[in-house]
Amino acid sequence: MNRRQSCQRLLTLNLALAAATQTACGGGGPSLIETRKDLPTVSTFPPTYPHLDWTRQATIYEVNLRQFSTQGTFEAFEAHLPRLAQMGVDILWFMPIQPIGVEKRKGSLGSYYAVRDYTAVNPEFGTLDDFKRVVAAAQALGMKVILDWVANHTAWDHAWVAQHRQRYKLNSRGEVFSVTFNDGTPQVEYWDDVVGLNYESATAQQDLWPAMTQAMTWWLQEAGIDGFRCDVAGLVPTAFWEQARVALDAIKPVFMLAESDKTELLAKAFDMGYDWELQDQLRLIAKGQANAQALRAWGQRRQQRYPADSYAMNFTSNHDANSWFGHDAEVYGNVDRFKAMAVLAAMLPGMPLVYGGQESFFRKRLAFFEKDLIDWQAYPLTDFYAGLLALKHQHPALANGLPGNSLQWRTNGDDRLVVFERTAGSDRVSVAVNLSDQPLRATVAGADIDLPAWGWHIATA
Repeated sequence: MNRRQSCQRLLTLNLALAAATQTACGGGGPSLIETRKDLPTVSTFPPTYPHLDWTRQATIYEVNLRQFSTQGTFEAFEAHLPRLAQMGVDILWFMPIQPIGVEKRKGSLGSYYAVRDYTAVNPEFGTLDDFKRVVAAAQALGMKVILDWVANHTAWDHAWVAQHRQRYKLNSRGEVFSVTFNDGTPQVEYWDDVVGLNYESATAQQDLWPAMTQAMTWWLQEAGIDGFRCDVAGLVPTAFWEQARVALDAIKPVFMLAESDKTELLAKAFDMGYDWELQDQLRLIAKGQANAQALRAWGQRRQQRYPADSYAMNFTSNHDANSWFGHDAEVYGNVDRFKAMAVLAAMLPGMPLVYGGQESFFRKRLAFFEKDLIDWQAYPLTDFYAGLLALKHQHPALANGLPGNSLQWRTNGDDRLVVFERTAGSDRVSVAVNLSDQPLRATVAGADIDLPAWGWHIATA
């Protein structure tokens, strides 16, 4: 860890069944970062949306199982659970674990998102019993498990293609065809290894909708998972997700993450959506192409667009961003710039995501259709993330949704600095981040702080 970003005080991180002392990091100057014993618990905030209590201070971690270990199995991943619990992870999001289609497969191993059987496990990863053991072990350490769900399309050799052709989109000749995605721009994407399901056919609500919902409930009943991350959720009718949420909650209250920023999905179906725009701003800032003014404008747009108690997922990377657009060193430059952007993602309103491997600072684009092991390098950023996630747990001001929605920007005439405060009752978290290659002085919670290039300071009261 860089000395100028060395840690000033120890935090006590209390997890459900795993306690560990971790550190919170700042850049330059004496940081005031401490545990407050007299703060109100999250449960004292009146709920205005039916989010589960445990989600209010939660963090999330994405698991790319194939690339996570040499073995690429559930059994090998299980050994990492204590490390992740100590780092402060609350939700483990597993990329799809079902069997992958063989017909028109991309690469030698294929895409996780070309699902051949919704209610089975890819033997590449192990067995259903292996997965159930990981789920139980994670839950015993106080973590929750959600599964990536691909409702928009299936592999070509999914049994439904032959047995339930009416569930698919058909061309003018009555044939199933590769998913053709057009987001309104001239560029059209052809997802050659998958075929699209038709949620708006005359029979969909009596046939496809219950079949897909039943497949989702199977994982709650068989594996005891805690919810789903839903792939391209905005391409599936919102009404489907809303009825699915009712069915899932009837079995077990769940947490639902949409791979979408579609506002209507957050009304009755999903707890959280993606904030792609924040990731775009962080990338531009690290490249010197945006500044604090752009970040404040982003915050205003988010506040105007989304319900006050909705959750947004803040991320510096994920499996798509890493594989297709660049690893962290490519996107953000050096590790100091990356850390500064990770501080913003963790401290701004929203739930912070860590993509598995970021605790080692990614210097590699992972192959999507082949085996390509994460270069772990002994997890050099573990303490850095542990400190940020500990603050998330300990401070109601940093809560997800309405309880943590008080954000005040502090301007000082220099857009190379971003300074803001979040408050909840008597709890206050003040953050300053230097967005430049030059040392700067910032006023944080009434104190003047010298920040090195890309340094930061977090103060609590």
